[in-house]
Amino acid sequence: MHTLTRKRDLRKAEPLWADTPRHTVRTQKRVPAHDVDVLIVGAGISGALMANALIGHKLRILMVDRRKPISGSSMASTAMIQHEIDVPLHQLNRVLGAADAARIWQRSAKAVEHLASLVDGLQITCQFERKSTLFLSGSSYGARALQAEVEARGAAKLEATLLPQADLRSRFDIDRTAAIETRISASANPAQLTSGFLRHAQANDIPIVENVEITDIREIEGRNAVATSDGQIIAATHVVFCTGYEFLEAVAHKNHAIVSTWALATKPRHPRPEWLDDYLVWEGADPYLYFRSTKDGRIIVGGEDEKSDDAFRDPAKLKAKSDILREKLSDLIGVRIGEPDYRWAAAFGVTAQGLPMIGRVPGMRNAFATMGYGGNGITFSQIAAEIISSSILGHADPDASLFPFV
Repeated sequence: MHTLTRKRDLRKAEPLWADTPRHTVRTQKRVPAHDVDVLIVGAGISGALMANALIGHKLRILMVDRRKPISGSSMASTAMIQHEIDVPLHQLNRVLGAADAARIWQRSAKAVEHLASLVDGLQITCQFERKSTLFLSGSSYGARALQAEVEARGAAKLEATLLPQADLRSRFDIDRTAAIETRISASANPAQLTSGFLRHAQANDIPIVENVEITDIREIEGRNAVATSDGQIIAATHVVFCTGYEFLEAVAHKNHAIVSTWALATKPRHPRPEWLDDYLVWEGADPYLYFRSTKDGRIIVGGEDEKSDDAFRDPAKLKAKSDILREKLSDLIGVRIGEPDYRWAAAFGVTAQGLPMIGRVPGMRNAFATMGYGGNGITFSQIAAEIISSSILGHADPDASLFPFV
């Protein structure tokens, strides 16, 4: 027996979401059924959306997690729900070809729209708001790169507007050489978002069991025998590993990396530019700064990423990084950022092209995984739910080949 996924602490200190109402989910302590059609491993946003995509098809579904639901990476998210991917489209064109790169970006945009319609249809109370996005020029991508990016998005039929320096100054009072303005984005309370989908799953007879560690999986006559750390065996026709940044050992690869990131939230009703309530903002730099506001007037800012899988654990860095974030944001928007109410740090997974890995686990017919999201975790989780549920239900998703295990 061995641990199938790399077990790690996924965050340090408590994000503000941990203090908000309606974010907890009652779970079962024992596995209620040991023979199911679908076993979902992971009760974060990926598992929640996966379960949602499989509701209504007369499947016996079980969800398990080694922790309590929503206590991993989902709780640490800043919930900037964007269709824009960490690797710009004009760069992805060079690596993957214009046709595939365009399909990936288009699918990302559709996922944001689909997620918005799901939240509305299920009436999930999670501070969900539609937002525009401002992508600022920076040390990695200057005005010429942003011009190339707008042209690439136009060719892919994705709306994007280039703002020259003068327009950026007059509308936003930001002094950068250029920016790209887009409209397909949203924000939310990620803990409430996840809990809303998990409660919907429970209302549709999908049990959620915490403190279940999966240690082994064997394929036997077309089905999966899944072993737990306490000696139980669960028989499942399909298994879906929604383990996010805890990569499956079977697909661990040099192109995957775990990095550290930091974030903070100011006190409510913090002074801020009026326009910020309608925008998500990030920049073409490495590491890049990103920020947004909340309904109660906080500013959430994150960034200062380091290529380290454990730097986020350092309490001294938590204070130092948050001070850097405050200073950078103050300089950018001309507003003094006060002592934060919340500081937190987290690990997150990245891949070479900023894309997730979605699909069948190599060498297994009926075991699937969705992993490694970069800065678009919630958006990619929705895409994964659509692609993997299609495979389980017996019809191929046309974009499944765009997110391979590398």
